[in-house]
Amino acid sequence: MTNLSLSETSRPWRRPFRAAVAAVAVVCTVVACSPVSNSGGDTQSGDSQSAGQDSFGTPADPAAVKQGGKLVIALSAEPDALDPTLSRSLYSRYVFQAMCQKLYDVNEQAQVVPQLATALPTTSGDGRTVTIPLRQGARFADGTPFDSAAVKATLQRHLTNSRSARKSELGPIDGVDTPDAQTVVLRLKQPFAPLLGALADRAGMIMSAKALQSLGDDFASAPVCVGPFKFAKRVPQNSIDVVKDPNYYEADKVHLDAISWRILSDASIRAANLRSGDAQVADSISTQDVASLRQESSVSVLQSQSLGYQGLTINIGNVDGVGTAPKPINRPLAQNAKVRQAFEHAIDRKALVDAVFNGIHTAACSPISPASPFSSPEAQTCPAHDPAKAKQLLSEAGVQTPYTVTMLASNTPDTLRLAQALQSMLKDGGFDLKINPVEYSSLLDEQDRGNFELLQLGWSGRIDPDANITNFVGTGASQNVSGYSNPQLDTLLTQARQSGDIEERKKLYGQVVTLLQQDDALIYLYRQRNLTAVSKQLQGLQVFPDGVIRAAFAGFTK
Repeated sequence: MTNLSLSETSRPWRRPFRAAVAAVAVVCTVVACSPVSNSGGDTQSGDSQSAGQDSFGTPADPAAVKQGGKLVIALSAEPDALDPTLSRSLYSRYVFQAMCQKLYDVNEQAQVVPQLATALPTTSGDGRTVTIPLRQGARFADGTPFDSAAVKATLQRHLTNSRSARKSELGPIDGVDTPDAQTVVLRLKQPFAPLLGALADRAGMIMSAKALQSLGDDFASAPVCVGPFKFAKRVPQNSIDVVKDPNYYEADKVHLDAISWRILSDASIRAANLRSGDAQVADSISTQDVASLRQESSVSVLQSQSLGYQGLTINIGNVDGVGTAPKPINRPLAQNAKVRQAFEHAIDRKALVDAVFNGIHTAACSPISPASPFSSPEAQTCPAHDPAKAKQLLSEAGVQTPYTVTMLASNTPDTLRLAQALQSMLKDGGFDLKINPVEYSSLLDEQDRGNFELLQLGWSGRIDPDANITNFVGTGASQNVSGYSNPQLDTLLTQARQSGDIEERKKLYGQVVTLLQQDDALIYLYRQRNLTAVSKQLQGLQVFPDGVIRAAFAGFTK
């Protein structure tokens, strides 16, 4: 989850999702679902500075960039564990992009493309056997060969580690076979539509079997993968450094000597470091700084609509920690859905994003974008802002007003502005919101332990809706920090995972959203635009709709 932040007026952000329709067609090759056509509309590349226009960045021109140099990226929050099995933050994905390649990746059109695999998977007629061809000649940073045995070791760890955040993403894998060094065969208990999307994210990041054997649960202390760069050092709360890996199979395409991520949680300080030249990239720039940075002749602003969401998670059963059986919590907010519904009715999403984010972000009531091929009117239904209704529901629940709720939130300026706006807004609905700001990595720890009543976090998003939903609201799922459990919802999510028909999945996800809004364990607020500021001294840095900063093949202009 991320502490990024989102608005509902401009529509240029639809274009990446039109391209995502093509990605759905690709996913369908794995699960035998009906193909869909691309509805057209090209994405914009380059460094356009016009407000609202997608700008992903362009690849570096090898003839125009220097060889060598260290790239410094000012990062808005500290990544969590640099372990693909355990990681759950967007910021770790930035680092992984440079040093831990995946079986598959996502391009700027949100299409799945091979990376460590050599082609898209082939699937048996019953959808239960998936065969993946692997790249030959690749080596891990420790010099050991990348092969099917390493893929098997990685996937088995994802599926069996007690703290794994990948298990529910990989679904019903029943076994992993390695008929030869360059082929992996996944055996499934039943068809699983989201599989390819999962393998294009952390579940598809392959780790060195030698490192896994020697480091075990301490893999994050010295992670070893296949990538353009390899891990060098980490100073907690300060920085993470990687250096060029000579073992990388396309090392001649890597221009930089090193990349350093510097943790600077204040957006104004990140912008100042960019202006001074102490950093060449600043992630998650504040919507307060966008206009002024666009006026800088030495800076480009990359932007695109996120695939994810920002929201509020209510603890309704996480007593013993994420992944454990839900237990009753003796608070009206946890016990009574009417209190949670009242909380949602007290929120004016449009006013919120306009006031806090200058209308740059987009109000949202669902984990499914309205431009997604899986969207429907049911999936986009939005509970009305109605403070009177909120007070009525609180009265029906027997709750005295003002009802006090304490919210855990990251201590970044943008998040605190959001929290304070919510605090003011909720008063009219009968709530007294208390804000407890903490550092981002501490927030992740507290949410996992269940040490919260309400928290504000979000998700950077994936191309398949299952990856934006099931992990967070499915019973016992690896990121269900709410402790939410609804057997009817679980049945719908399972049916959607197994269905090979897009229209059927669309219908099921509409029913899923209806249930989610009845129970309100997770209240969706808005979708953020990915906003990244880049020095024009740098070429080749790109940020796609998945929100990941792609720096591995960047270089400094000659």
